[in-house]
Amino acid sequence: MHKKIIFAGLICFVLSTLNTEAQRLSSRILDSITQQPIPYVTVQLKNKGVITNEEGQFTFQLDESIQATDSLLISSMGYESLGKPISEFTEKIIYLSPKAIELREVVVSNKNYTADEIMEFVEDNLEKNYSNSLTKKRVFHRQSSFDRWIKSDFTVKKSTIDVLDQRLLDSVIASVPKYDHYYSEILGDLYKGSQTDSTKLDLLKASKLYDKSTELDAEKLEEQFNDILRKNVKDGSYFKIKSGLLSFKIDADEVSELFEEEIDSTDTAALNKELEEKKKDKEEEKKNYVRWKRNSLARIFKGLPTAEDTDLNFISKSRKYKYYLKEFTFLGDDAVYVIDFKSKGSADYEGTLYINADDFAVLQVNYENTKPLRKFSLLGVSLNNYLAKGKIIYGKGANGFYGLRYYESESANRVGIKRSLKIIEKNKIVKGRNKQNELSGRMDFAFNNRVKNEVVVFETEDISEAAFAAFKENNTVLPTYMANYDPEFWNGYAILEPNTAIKQFASTGDKGE
Repeated sequence: MHKKIIFAGLICFVLSTLNTEAQRLSSRILDSITQQPIPYVTVQLKNKGVITNEEGQFTFQLDESIQATDSLLISSMGYESLGKPISEFTEKIIYLSPKAIELREVVVSNKNYTADEIMEFVEDNLEKNYSNSLTKKRVFHRQSSFDRWIKSDFTVKKSTIDVLDQRLLDSVIASVPKYDHYYSEILGDLYKGSQTDSTKLDLLKASKLYDKSTELDAEKLEEQFNDILRKNVKDGSYFKIKSGLLSFKIDADEVSELFEEEIDSTDTAALNKELEEKKKDKEEEKKNYVRWKRNSLARIFKGLPTAEDTDLNFISKSRKYKYYLKEFTFLGDDAVYVIDFKSKGSADYEGTLYINADDFAVLQVNYENTKPLRKFSLLGVSLNNYLAKGKIIYGKGANGFYGLRYYESESANRVGIKRSLKIIEKNKIVKGRNKQNELSGRMDFAFNNRVKNEVVVFETEDISEAAFAAFKENNTVLPTYMANYDPEFWNGYAILEPNTAIKQFASTGDKGE
């Protein structure tokens, strides 16, 4: 009994030196030479793993099974692996030493493969290295969205409704937030299989962090315009709306729809589809949060470069790319080929692949677009999807197959509208002049949206068809709204450590739920 007390005390002392709070083990990993944080480091403890964030920080949730003699294993591409009992970690900062690589050290084959040959082996071994069985994955997903108005101008050229003047429109435009950011986080168990589109999500906990005071209150804006129009238009009126070469008619009692929905002034299928998808996505988020998040995760997994029919096609569509064998390095004790890939002309991406020299499994991918993925411009309406980059890290599971360990993607779009606009009130009932009122002007709007997705897979286990069929989603789960970052919200759960921007987030004014 005396020895047990001493041992328990030793554990408490060791954990306290590693900045633990409520059974959490937190630390920061730095390069021993540059003193800079090392992002995306794999940290494992008793077959459970986490990934350091972009600032080199990680947090482990501890339970009663943890012993002071249990080893913390730390590994990162290009660094010496570090593994020792947690009792030997006595600082809040952990240093990793860069690994000295000498090509003569690396004996990977009795043949010197070319980059193209290595990529052929990668494709040939996809089924062998990546399982298609049904699995249950403990996943954490963080989405960070940043919106910014670049331009928001409307110049009134003519208005016969006194209240609808330049001053009013300027005040309305000024009320629209010029910059906004939004964070959502979820933790749950994702039931999925690569050979089926069917996916289920057991959502355990979720949060949304944003400033409600900076939201555009569309309902109040609509009420304001409708009130002005009701007081200034006559019974039987309708509106003729002209923008550039296009025009359409809308009845006065339908005027709220004008401010309720975005109008596709170009009448093109591409823009219609874009708006319809965004509208459907927003409706799904409001009606069924679990289903919305499950579909978001399913799209991420289906879009991995090791999946079939993926847009990240630098493995499956090798004819579109040029490959260059850059160097060898080590990930832990595994020798790794480092291969750069570039577009031959028609492909969208360039980047780097890290490939296990023994089984030709892809261990890591860094990619970035070389040209806009979508670019649309017609009659003053433009859309430019100018950024699409990411990092994907795979890990080998207990079943011998590789699976997603960490996923990060960033995308950005610029939407612009620059054209004339004329709203004419006409009336069939009033005798004499058919035209009643007119508002004409020119709009010049430009909006930028940037989205970052991060996914961490903590655990993966194979499940049976019966277990998959038996699980039923609880579609009543909703996220907890936070006006300010709450460091206690995820106590007891393993997540990706938030960065400084999230930790320091605070609303300028909280309007409540």
